[in-house]
Amino acid sequence: MSAGAPLKGLLAAFGSATIPERPPFWFLRQAGRYLPEYQRLRREAPDFLSFCYEPALCVEAALQPLRRFRMDAAILFSDILVIPDALGQRVAFVEGHGPRLEPLRDADAIAALDLDRLDAHLEPVYAAVAGTAAALPPQTALIGFAGAPWTLALYMIEGHGGTAGERARAMAWRAPETFAVLIGRLVEAIARFVCRQIDHGVEVVQLFDSWAGLLPESQFRTWVIGPTAAVVRRIKDHAPDVPVIGFPRGAGAAYAAYARETGVDAVGLDAGVPAVWARAALKPLATVQGNLDNLLAQAGGDALEDETLRILSALGPERFIFNLGHGVLPDTPPEHIARIAETIMAWKPA
Repeated sequence: MSAGAPLKGLLAAFGSATIPERPPFWFLRQAGRYLPEYQRLRREAPDFLSFCYEPALCVEAALQPLRRFRMDAAILFSDILVIPDALGQRVAFVEGHGPRLEPLRDADAIAALDLDRLDAHLEPVYAAVAGTAAALPPQTALIGFAGAPWTLALYMIEGHGGTAGERARAMAWRAPETFAVLIGRLVEAIARFVCRQIDHGVEVVQLFDSWAGLLPESQFRTWVIGPTAAVVRRIKDHAPDVPVIGFPRGAGAAYAAYARETGVDAVGLDAGVPAVWARAALKPLATVQGNLDNLLAQAGGDALEDETLRILSALGPERFIFNLGHGVLPDTPPEHIARIAETIMAWKPA
């Protein structure tokens, strides 16, 4: 960006001295199944993973919500599980059941993960990044992403989501050396993946740690904070000016340690984080992002506008990005997302 040029709306949320008239916004899973145009597009690929490796389809999916809702950012259309797939683990998405992976059960299975496959396998993702970046209007930022090490490890060991992570947590306690090998490989893979996204046009990075809240404090520090900090250091060495958003869902009071110790520029808040506490405890440490309940986005009604306004008043306008506390649910009416967007764009601080 040329000297003196105004920052894109989303980028202005990261430590800018200028207080925006309203917070920038985007939504977790803003592209996808709740949009009828996406449902039509999805039929052009035989399965979801194949869709993620078709750059033209991914570009179109990323652009669809922008046409409706005028968010301040697009997010790369992909999935966090392309990394295990690229490392050689068998990954499939089963209709009605979500992702299924061949579970890692021992050190030999972890040793078989092949970092040398990573870049070539993920070339279609990088092509989607470049295509999306080229298609965006000048004022719209592009967010890239990856799963964080702990969350990817959980999926890879459990073989699916929707669990309490018993196998992954047990391996972390019983065989910490073996588990550390897996985490180390994931740190390397994630850092390389994200840096290549930046090379192709990503301007902000989000690290999704969807299962961070399953861990007790000591394990949270070992397997969430430590590995995330290692990834962030690698990103900052490669691209010091690219902001990193960390989303340790369910972290509770550990959000503060996460914000202090990982080096992220922003923390994504789940819906359970009290906004007043986040303003006092987290905004001095980092930009905050969140945290409307996605079930309220689905339900709609006057409560949706009231809660949107409450969050805006509590956390905005400076160093704040409005978002949901988790992804848009599949049966959310698009009109509800439009109402949130309209409320944000019309809001003025008191």
